[in-house]
Amino acid sequence: MPGLLRGIARTAVIAGTASSVAGRVQRRQARRFADRDAETAAERERAYEAQMAPPPPAGGADVITQLKQLGELRDQGVLTDEEFAAQKAKILG
Repeated sequence: MPGLLRGIARTAVIAGTASSVAGRVQRRQARRFADRDAETAAERERAYEAQMAPPPPAGGADVITQLKQLGELRDQGVLTDEEFAAQKAKILG
C-alpha cells in the first residue's frame, strides 16, 4: 500500500508541475502576442491618420516625398495596393 500511495503522490506532483509550467508559458505567449497586436494596430492607425491628412500644396519636392512615404508604407504592408493607388491619385491630382 505505501508503494501505491507514493506512486499516486509522485504522479500528482508531476501533473501539478506540468500544469503550472504550461500555464506560465501560455500567459507569457499571450502577453507577447497582445504586444505584437498592439504594435500592429498602432502602425495601422498612424498610416490611416497620415492617409487622411490633407495634402500639402503642390510642390515638386513635397510630391516626391509623399510618394516615397506612400511607397514605404505599401512595402511595409501597412497599405494595400488599392489604398496606395488611391492616395497616389490624390497626390498627383
